[in-house]
Amino acid sequence: MSFTRRSILAAGSLAVASTALRGISLAADATDTRFTPRELGNPNAKIVVEEWFSLTCIHCAHFAENTFPQVQKELIDTGKIRYVFHDFPTDQLATVAAMVARTLPPERYEPFCSSLLSSLDRWAYIKEGSPKDELKKMAAFAGMPGDTFEKAIADQQLMQFILNQQTEAQDKFHFDSTPTFRFNNKEQVSSALTYEDFTKYLAKAS
Repeated sequence: MSFTRRSILAAGSLAVASTALRGISLAADATDTRFTPRELGNPNAKIVVEEWFSLTCIHCAHFAENTFPQVQKELIDTGKIRYVFHDFPTDQLATVAAMVARTLPPERYEPFCSSLLSSLDRWAYIKEGSPKDELKKMAAFAGMPGDTFEKAIADQQLMQFILNQQTEAQDKFHFDSTPTFRFNNKEQVSSALTYEDFTKYLAKAS
């Protein structure tokens, strides 16, 4: 999903100015799993792949449905790579969804995100009804009680953490669309990669 810096700022319009939020990521308690890294695979793998994605992005959904399962089977589960997920919401609904995902236990983060991305038409882009209500139903299927959901979407500290991480990544890497991947901090590409292209970038970064 293509975006501009204005769209990124719009995603965080519910927060106070980002300059007042610097340091949230540093201040976050490392034992609070809302703020811990979301990653899969061998922690000692020589190749680290990072993905920045938005939970309302159709291109992120395409990668999640068509390429990621093979990446997980062939590269993550075999210990060849460490895969790191980064929330990069491009609108307010994606921000709320990322907050809910991070409130779940870490082991449920990736399955929940995959579930959201594979069913955008059932919650994010429904023609009738409330996306928030549908998101709440999906969170319930993932084991999140209703009161926990309401606390999650009102969690200002968590929202600020996500938006700070997003702003820092944009300032450092100058993304222009999602999903964006970085391979061992050597190769960067913004595209819903096929598995073949994914492995080509891996080879370049090795």
